[in-house]
Amino acid sequence: MNRKKVLLIVAHDGYQPAEYAIPKKTLQNAGFDVVTASNKPGTATAKDKTTTPVDIVLGDVDIADYDGIFFIGGSGALDNLDHEISYDIINQAFRQEKILGAICISTRILAAAGVLTAHAATGWDGDGKLADIYREYEVYYLPDQKVVTQGNIITATGPEAAQDFADQIVRMIDRPLA
Repeated sequence: MNRKKVLLIVAHDGYQPAEYAIPKKTLQNAGFDVVTASNKPGTATAKDKTTTPVDIVLGDVDIADYDGIFFIGGSGALDNLDHEISYDIINQAFRQEKILGAICISTRILAAAGVLTAHAATGWDGDGKLADIYREYEVYYLPDQKVVTQGNIITATGPEAAQDFADQIVRMIDRPLA
């Protein structure tokens, strides 16, 4: 039996450590292979200065290799991951009906890529801009929900939702096909 493989995408500089570490551990404990991607090779550094090795750079990602693709938040996410390469990965995953998601500020990247249009979603709103961003991309914002799943897309608010986000990833990827 083939093991499920999940891609966690982090900013090379400034990813949120709990939003990465909790899902990674949960997924590994559930028997999934976890691959870490970033915008640069080498070692990614979290906002608390912890590090993680980068297994693959974004430009080398083959969507077909993964059962799910998830963007991790943190202060560096928009500077490092909000660009055409990420949008291409997101849109390919969406078209291939992969489980796709983002947590914290990275939900804005999904919105900008166009996959949240006409979907319900949540995300980090510490700067008070998320409602306007979601309105621009025609996303139904659910600010009172820690985790929102619609279709194959999972969004979550931040570190406090990291375990719920991880658990939902496991449920979605392990669900029986209809």
